[in-house]
Amino acid sequence: QFPFGRRLPCDIYWHGVSFHDKNIFSGQVNKFPGMMETVRKITLSRAMRTMQDLFPLEYNFYPRSWILPEELPLFMAEVRMMKDNNPSWKPTFIVKPDGGCQGDGIYLIKDPNDIRLTGSIQIRPAVVQEYICKPLLVDKLKFDIRLYVLLKSLEPLEIYIAKDGLSRFCTEPYQEPTLKNLHQVFMHLTNYSLNIHSGNFIHSDSVNTGSKRTFSSILCRLSSRGADVKKLWSDIISLVIKTIIALTPELKVYYQSDIPAGKPGPTCFQILGFDILLMKNLKPVLLEVNANPSMRIEHEQELSPGVFENVPSPVDEKVKVAVIRDTLRLMDPQKKKRKDTHLEDVRTNQSAKGRLRCITSLRKETNHSLEWGCWATPQTCTVEQAVEASEEPPATAPSPEAALPSLCLKQVFPKYAKHFSYLRLVDRVAALFIRFLGVKGTTKLGPTGFRTFIRNCKLSNSNFSMAAVDILYIDITRRWNSMGIDHKESGMCLQAFVEAFFCLAQKKYKSLPLHEQVASLIELCECRLAALHGKRLVCGCG
Repeated sequence: QFPFGRRLPCDIYWHGVSFHDKNIFSGQVNKFPGMMETVRKITLSRAMRTMQDLFPLEYNFYPRSWILPEELPLFMAEVRMMKDNNPSWKPTFIVKPDGGCQGDGIYLIKDPNDIRLTGSIQIRPAVVQEYICKPLLVDKLKFDIRLYVLLKSLEPLEIYIAKDGLSRFCTEPYQEPTLKNLHQVFMHLTNYSLNIHSGNFIHSDSVNTGSKRTFSSILCRLSSRGADVKKLWSDIISLVIKTIIALTPELKVYYQSDIPAGKPGPTCFQILGFDILLMKNLKPVLLEVNANPSMRIEHEQELSPGVFENVPSPVDEKVKVAVIRDTLRLMDPQKKKRKDTHLEDVRTNQSAKGRLRCITSLRKETNHSLEWGCWATPQTCTVEQAVEASEEPPATAPSPEAALPSLCLKQVFPKYAKHFSYLRLVDRVAALFIRFLGVKGTTKLGPTGFRTFIRNCKLSNSNFSMAAVDILYIDITRRWNSMGIDHKESGMCLQAFVEAFFCLAQKKYKSLPLHEQVASLIELCECRLAALHGKRLVCGCG
């Protein structure tokens, strides 16, 4: 531990909260720059809404959301319209403060007008979502799932999911929301940090019982009832991959700002906590993503009034120790060195045996004395094949991996990449955005950069002049900046650029669905930029 700063270079840096050390020039860091900002409730909701606009069916696992205070009039108007269309619809909504955690500041409402009574929305922005009124219950209790996801790499994208997670239970039997029970947090909110204070909370020595259990124990129970557990896991994996795909464009902008290409810097990885709710029909719903999931493996127990001690939690230990251990195994910088050393040993061993056979054979034919090492071994197989085929492997120390259990982290991307690659449109838009940022270390696009993008991609014409380009830039940038988005820099943020790009796509390809409009414009831009690059190379060679 280095509470006052680090002095020596390290292989792996494990930061407590966020990526903050500007003096790391090598190694690996357990946080991505900008992850805290990217998974905040408002930023996450915006990213998911963009993907829902492009692919509504693929992203229907995230509840309909509105951002407060800027979308309060829109929220009230849409609810009014939906009630007019369906008078029997009696919704409940959940309001979550943007920067809140551990259930802080969350409350339920029936009437949109009740939001105004809080008086803190202007100071503390929030997200309001449709409340899931029909969750899956176990022992008549509502629960959610905390799954641990390792984002091993951003470029190329590499995602792992832990094979087990935590199921965190409410502590009062669930009833559908009414005006009388809206305020019963132990019934409606699954947050461990809230329910721990309930008199009904049960600490258990078993991972199958109590107010916190393993997810695998819930799956066993569901399986015994005939539920299709394999499909449920498939749906959860799909949810995780799609969510990461929605987050990566923003993360890449932060990453190039903190660790510009061409400069020495660390690589990053991060363990994320996905909070998922299962509906009655076993459909998984994403509640939120936590950039700093708790890794505590004990809980406080009150021995006497005001006197506490830490007591081990078997369920936390079973899940979390495996996640940390296997994250370090996957990121282990010495692993490649050990593998390379082992391959080199095998290569040397095979070469030596080949030379020995060659020398013995020649000695039978002649009585001449030969110097060791003057004959080359014919290469009949690759080194990798030699590792498998060698009958007499060199004596080496047992690998540290041999003593460990099998990995609890399962790779899901790029393993299933072919099923999801078509969703990565905004990723390609972000690549265009980053290309025209100009100044390294910035996260916002200036007017000159935007004009250069339009000019290089040949998007202006008689119907869309450069004056119209400037107006589009000013209108969208001004509106996004008025929303309270990062004011440290002036210019167009990624979300604003994405909106402008969608506008351009809709102007150019009017008859197509939105995702085809966007895909067509991306391909056009990439093609024209590639042609421009080729032309410059030819000019340079000339």
